[in-house]
Amino acid sequence: MSDQVRIALVGATGLVGRGIIEEAVGRADFRLLALARREVPVPKGATMDVVVADNAEWGGVLGRFKPEVLISALGTTIGKMGGDKDAFRAVDLDLVVDTARAALAHGVERCVAVSSVNADPRSKLFYPRVKGEAEQALMKLGFKRLDLLQPGLLRGRRTDDARALERAAMIASPVTDLLMHGKYRAMRSIQARTVAQACLTFAHRKASGRFTHTHDALKLAAGELPRISGRVGDD
Repeated sequence: MSDQVRIALVGATGLVGRGIIEEAVGRADFRLLALARREVPVPKGATMDVVVADNAEWGGVLGRFKPEVLISALGTTIGKMGGDKDAFRAVDLDLVVDTARAALAHGVERCVAVSSVNADPRSKLFYPRVKGEAEQALMKLGFKRLDLLQPGLLRGRRTDDARALERAAMIASPVTDLLMHGKYRAMRSIQARTVAQACLTFAHRKASGRFTHTHDALKLAAGELPRISGRVGDD
């Protein structure tokens, strides 16, 4: 069995976060702590810790748990924030960076952060600009290893966040994805569960550096996860 990796997850109630929690069922190669501001549904058989607390208290929890890796799957939408761009930035930029900074202060050396395709701090479009600003800030913090994941449209069932445009895009994605070739492959849609599996694969990697992963690299990494020894009962 591979060495157990202690992982702290923020953004546990989102599509990718839920996928990561589902992967905790039956695995012994990592110990998972989910940090959240509201209740986190835990599937039967998942071996993990869950702490529900105000985000101002997350640093103290990280200090007690002592994770090796932070997985940040935090994110919202402007629509969910009632059109308030400042509220959106407070989550997708400020909370992402503040949590990462707190983790680093408590000895976490590796960070896996879910961002978005086309993230660019110089973009004229608000959403990719904020995502790019968050990436830029994370790179300046000084993690020994930083993995930035840039998926396209996330496919999966949302339980409490109706997004009409995303639903329409998901319905059309089997056709639109086929039209995306070359440099546009990075914009293809992807299952949130695939991104979750890629997160865990990268969490096991210890080589130093800063790495950016788009669609094809995410699918490749997700495919590697079953080969990482960790199912309960593995030799």
